[in-house]
Formats: sequence, C-alpha cells, structure tokens
Amino acid sequence: MAQTQELVVDAAKIRKAVQSGIPLTITTFTLPHEIELYIEQVLDVFLKQVDREKLKDYVVYCVQELAVNAKKANTKRVYFAERGLDLNNQDDYKIGMAKFKEDTLNNIAHYLQLQKDKGLYIKLIFQVKKNIIYIEVRNNIAITKTELVRIHDKLARSRQYNNLEDALSQVMDDTEGAGLGLVILVLMLKKMGLDEDCFDIMGTEKETIARIIVPLEKARLENISDLSKTIVENVHSLPQFPDNILLVQKMINDPKSELTDIARQISMDPALTADLLKIVNSAQYMLAKKVDNISEAVKLVGMRGIKNLLYSYGTQKVLGDDTSEKRQLWEHSYKTAFYAYNLAKNFKKNNNLLDDVYVGGILHDMGKIIFANVHPDLLEKIKTFCSDKGLPASTFEDFAAGMNHAEIGAKVAEKWNFPEHLVHAIQFHHDPTAAAPEEQDLVFTVYLANMMCEYENGNVGYDQMDIQVLDSFGINSKKQIDNLLERFSAGFKKESQNL
Repeated sequence: MAQTQELVVDAAKIRKAVQSGIPLTITTFTLPHEIELYIEQVLDVFLKQVDREKLKDYVVYCVQELAVNAKKANTKRVYFAERGLDLNNQDDYKIGMAKFKEDTLNNIAHYLQLQKDKGLYIKLIFQVKKNIIYIEVRNNIAITKTELVRIHDKLARSRQYNNLEDALSQVMDDTEGAGLGLVILVLMLKKMGLDEDCFDIMGTEKETIARIIVPLEKARLENISDLSKTIVENVHSLPQFPDNILLVQKMINDPKSELTDIARQISMDPALTADLLKIVNSAQYMLAKKVDNISEAVKLVGMRGIKNLLYSYGTQKVLGDDTSEKRQLWEHSYKTAFYAYNLAKNFKKNNNLLDDVYVGGILHDMGKIIFANVHPDLLEKIKTFCSDKGLPASTFEDFAAGMNHAEIGAKVAEKWNFPEHLVHAIQFHHDPTAAAPEEQDLVFTVYLANMMCEYENGNVGYDQMDIQVLDSFGINSKKQIDNLLERFSAGFKKESQNL
C-alpha cells in the first residue's frame, strides 16, 4: 500500500505554502500509524514557520483527535450500509450503534478497506491567511442532524471543565467513543489561549468540516502591514510611469481623443509600438492575418485593451528584466496570463474579462519583482525595522522570499493609479474568496491560472486548489485540470516559439 511507504516532509514546500498563503493538505483513507507520524512532522515544520512551535503538542493532539473521529465517522457509514441500516432513521441508528464499536474493532481491516474502496477520505488542511492559522479536518460524508446535536452537546458540556481530573470524573457516553477526546481537545484549546469561537464542527452536502482558528498576535499583523508600507514608501527605484505612457493614458481617458491621435502618439515610441503589434498578432487575439499597421492595431485592441497594455508594458519598463531572477518571474507571469486568458475564453462569456485577466496574470506577481528590484540600503532598513519591532529574523527572510508580495504589489499598483479591479487581481491572487463579489470572476481566473502554473511545476497539488474557485469553473476532478493543462501548455509553447 502506498500509505505504508516512507513519507518525507518537504520543508521547502511547507515554507512556500506559508509564505504564499497556499493550503497544505494531507489526504488519507485509513489513517495508518505512518500517516499519523507524518502529520506530526508536518505540523512541527509548519508551526516553526509561523513561530508557534510551542503549540505543537496541543495542536498535534487536536488534529489527531479530529482525524480519528473523522475516520470513525467514515467507518460508521460503511458499517451501516453493510448492515442495511439508515443513519437518518432513529430506530436504525440505535440498532446500529448498539454493536458498532464491538463489530468494527473486531474486524477493523475489513471496514477500513470498505472505506478506501468507497473513496471516503480524511483530509487535513493547514493554512495561514491574514495572520490567522486555519486548521481543518474534513471527510467527504454529510454529517447527520443526530450526530451534529450529539457533538455540540458534548462540546457544550466540555467547556465547563477546567482540568482533566474534572473531566474524568464525568461519566461519558461510550456509544460514540469520542466524548472524552473532545473534552481533552477543548482543554487543549484553552491551554493555547483560545476561546470557544475558535473551534467548530459544521456540515455541507458533501463534507463534514472540523475547524480550528488560531489568531496570531494583532501586533504582529500591524507590524507586518507597516513593514509592507515601509517597503513601498522607500523603494526609490520605483518612479511613476514614463511620461510618454502617462500621456497616452491621459489621451485614452479624454472623451475628445480620437483613435488616430492615440495611434499617432503610440507610434512615437518604437518599443511600445513593437510590443503592441506583437500582442495583437499573438494567439490572444486570434487574427486571420498579421497586422503591421499601428492604427489598425489600436482599432482591433480597443480602448480597454490599450489601457491594459499600458499597465503591463509600463510596469515591465519600470521594473525591468535585467536579472535571471526577474526574467524567471516575468516568464511565469506571461504563462499565468496566457492560462488566465484561455480559462476566461473557455469558461466565461465576457469579452472585457479576456483583456482584464490577461493583464492581471502578467502583473499578479509584481510584488515579488519589486522586492527583487530593491536597493541594498533598503534591505538594511527592513532588517532594522524587524529588529526594532521585535519581529523574528525569519520575517525578513520570508519577505525576501515573497511573503506579503500580494499586498506590496497592490500598494504599488495603487501608487501608480491602476484601476481597482487590477489592484484586486494582484492583492487577492492567493486569497481569492476575500475579493468583492463583483471582482471574483477576474480574481478567481488569475488565481486558478497561477495555481495551474504552480501545479504544472510540481509546487502544489490538485487538492491545494480552492474548492470554491474550482466549482465556479465547473471543475471537480484532477483529470479536468490535467486535460486543461495539456491544452494550455501546448498552446503557450506554440505561441512562445512564434514570438
């Protein structure tokens, strides 16, 4: 069995996930001892990355308790199904639970195999978003009302205990086998300084979700936000856009401007003209013949397309690509843009979105490129800032590796007067569900394109992709992502060869 093979913790992958706000996931069907050890090792590295290693013993207990309960819930489904009993029928429920524990313990291998055959999983998710640690244990069964009432009743009773001795003196209901475990879990949460609002169990039509929320200190959040502002304010190598681009932008925003005047102004900049013609003749616009006239190109692209071209072109003009690191970031950005465009073309029926997601893809990682552009003097200022605020040395390393790059990129985009929808595409490309509803088509598309690039490179797995985003595209399997990637990757390779 694959689960009995030695599992090696990938510390670099965990670090990248923490820095980027990407969820770490562990999925198992039977929760063998090897997986439990692996979970503990992953949590050890994960908590060290957020400077919370002191919480390890408490968190490990809580996660393993919830994982075991999820496995029992899955076992209950296959046990009831095998006996022809209905979980939602009160009489059947009493009959089934009377011998559930005895029967399953005596033949546990059989029932675990049934769970695996039916694809009943236990999925653990660890994520850091907006200075909050999210820990979830999910299993793909719908919790019944009876089960939910029993669990919440036990949680309510658990909150009255202040120590384990008090809890042990209470006679626990043994039919579910999880009473004492949940009491200890609540006590562990108290030892971490968390109140009852930080833990909940809920159900959807497809999953049961147990969630623990661990807020990091508010002071740390404020300091990190201040550090992002400090970076933006002190990066003197990031001036406003060049005058010629600002002039074209001004003309586009002037209702009296004619397309011919705009085309004439663009033609005065040979590099901008060349880039415009290159983009118009790329696969993005799918023209029947090559266009070499700037006036015709402006007409084909339209005002919105010209605006977007100026944002992406101007950003690259200012930030440059004179180092290997920046060239790699721009290459990733162009691939993300291509994938985003094709996602929008295949799944969304909105022509304006096609232009917006393309430029959003190009600019989504500009925060990383900005940090690659900073002067050594600024690096010293950042180190001093971290020291003065009592932030750990790892915070500087995290910033250098890209932590908060979405916020930094968004702040610079605001400084350059980018439209709000592009600012949001940059700001929320790692946290798509935080975007305003009216911006979600754009943000979801850029997010998924970026994740597909990371998935293609082996940096993330399919199960790390946001379910809400996948649902919005009608994607519900790894095979669908693989098929899309095969097509998009071939298309991008073909276009790159033609440039």
